Amino acid sequence: MAADSPVLAGRPFPLGAHPEAGGVRFAVSAPSADAVEVCLISDDGTENRIELTERTFGVWHGLVAGVTPGQRYGYRVHGPYDPSRGLRGNPAKLLLDPYAKRISGLLTDLDAALGYVDDPMTGRPSVVDSLGHVPLSVVTSPGGPDTGTKPEVPFEEAVIYELHVRGFTRQHPDVPEHLRGTYLGLAHPAVVEHLVRLGVTTVELLPVHAFIDEPALMREGRHNYWGYSPLGYFAPHPAYASEQGHEVEEFRTMVAALHAAGIEVLIDVVFNHTCEGGPDGPTLSFRGLDAPGYYLHVAGGGTLDITGCGNTLEAGSPQVVRLVTDSLRYWATELGVDGFRFDLASTLGRPGGGYFNRNSALLTAITTDPVLSRCKLIAEPWDATGDGYRVGDFGVQWAEWNGRYRDTVRDFWRSATGVRDLAYRLSGSSDLYADDLRRPWQSINFITAHDGFTLRDLVSYNGKHNLANGEDNRDGTNDNRSWNCGVEGETDAPGILTLRARQARNLFATLLLSTGTPMLVAGDELWRTQGGNNNAYCIDNETSWVDWKLSDDASSMLAFARRVITLRAGSPALRQPEFFEGRTTASGEPDLVWLRPDGEEMAETDWFDEGRRTLGMWIDGSNSLSRSREGELVSDDSWLLLLHAGADSIEVVLPPAEYGAEFEPMLDTTTEDGAPATPGLVQAGSRVTLAGHSLLLLRAPS
Repeated sequence: MAADSPVLAGRPFPLGAHPEAGGVRFAVSAPSADAVEVCLISDDGTENRIELTERTFGVWHGLVAGVTPGQRYGYRVHGPYDPSRGLRGNPAKLLLDPYAKRISGLLTDLDAALGYVDDPMTGRPSVVDSLGHVPLSVVTSPGGPDTGTKPEVPFEEAVIYELHVRGFTRQHPDVPEHLRGTYLGLAHPAVVEHLVRLGVTTVELLPVHAFIDEPALMREGRHNYWGYSPLGYFAPHPAYASEQGHEVEEFRTMVAALHAAGIEVLIDVVFNHTCEGGPDGPTLSFRGLDAPGYYLHVAGGGTLDITGCGNTLEAGSPQVVRLVTDSLRYWATELGVDGFRFDLASTLGRPGGGYFNRNSALLTAITTDPVLSRCKLIAEPWDATGDGYRVGDFGVQWAEWNGRYRDTVRDFWRSATGVRDLAYRLSGSSDLYADDLRRPWQSINFITAHDGFTLRDLVSYNGKHNLANGEDNRDGTNDNRSWNCGVEGETDAPGILTLRARQARNLFATLLLSTGTPMLVAGDELWRTQGGNNNAYCIDNETSWVDWKLSDDASSMLAFARRVITLRAGSPALRQPEFFEGRTTASGEPDLVWLRPDGEEMAETDWFDEGRRTLGMWIDGSNSLSRSREGELVSDDSWLLLLHAGADSIEVVLPPAEYGAEFEPMLDTTTEDGAPATPGLVQAGSRVTLAGHSLLLLRAPS
């Protein structure tokens, strides 16, 4: 295109590149700039710079005639370079459009992308042109394959399944090789069938925003696998497409396939930091456009890092509020996703890096948006600082990853705590959420997540084994709350293997039978191991990929998982949308009763016995407050959940007749698939024996 291509004024909003009126309207926010050029890059790398002469509200914009979808482009920003004030304008650096809906290319030369020479705070600006070494934005057309009807699964019915797009299907034998590890691989019928048969209602994808490797990984020849290093908040990660340049269409196709099966799609979003890192990192986009407008800074121009990743997005900046809400709205509408999990979400409530405020501008903008307020919104309620640990502190529309749940349940089953806190976790964590007008399903209960041990490793390792990460085993948490059952790592000892499998079933069953929303991790049901690595963020190989070969142990765990999830789905009393209140039900008994092994109700002093390893939980299903999809109240049978973390067997007395004349065992963790070891009805007041380290679920027919 000729350098004198006609440029009309266009409009400042919406931001990004939008085909219209025989060309493309470009709009980018760079309020501190003196001039901005949009740079059109041809297939042979030739650059055509076109100045955007219109500036409105700090947005530079113009309609360039003759440009069509598929055009690669970037921005060059002319303006002050003053690191002491956080200003890093440098026209030698070609910048990615923060609103690019498709991104092409990689960062191939880190040094060329650095905006400084010698020192990021005192050195002069680099004059090395980064063109040819950095990713480019690509103009896209709106629309694409229909994403289908959103399932709108009620939160209390949801079973969330956290997975990695690449790792989930990379080794799946039924997925064609060229589709493995891609969006279309996840859409494959064999994969969808597995999710449906397991009972998953909602998949949560690890980051699918376009991302790149952090500088430290690049210098060492390692790669970011998890994806928590965002480059662009609108573009699907291009490496997950089976065909380069078709990531938008393939993502939409994936969503449609999952929606057709009744499965929701959530995505893990990282609005707390970007891949540009600290001041010594590359200038790829935000830093060159308006660093003080996007990042938290301290006096003297350095960045304030409360994420542990070198920089932190400024949640109080109007630019950031607009960027985040525009991005979320795009994914929820154009790309069809059903909700979001917010990584290190406490940073979104800390404008200026100050104290957490649940009513901060950014959190409020999300929950009051007419589109986003209808999405599932899940906060990871902490950041990298002590002040950022905010489990239970988010606002009324937010669900939260409940780290207290994870820690307490792990501790109970390894006999490291009593039952007082366990009772809160089993019943929906009312101590954290009931006073804030929230519901028990806003507690996202989990035992394992991508960050930490797999379920198998949780019962096989006492300590982390992260040498493969290249950080001398210093990375990853030391607070695993795990128990190896007597031997560290792999073993052939039959007794150890039997105990490990039972402990895994205990943990899994507790998760699914607790009030709240359970979240599983892909592969736990297939007995996946990472060899004790609890921070495999940079491991893109068989260690992190799901192994679909069904060994005997994997087959047993899968059968057990299906049984428990099916039990939960068919039992409204086990997934109630309201907190227990001690209300008297139609049976004449309270809605929830805690029981001792002797069949008597727990006394106040019993809760403070830290050596107590057995707890009974009676749930009266005659008034469960669960509702049908049409809003009608539904009743259920009553349930008795018995948990015993002690090593030795114990005799338990079943409740008297007023709780139910008969009890029917429904789930028993002493068997490989959870089928009751002694089926058949048991009379009220009878004595039953709980094996060491076991869980038993009984139903009292109404």
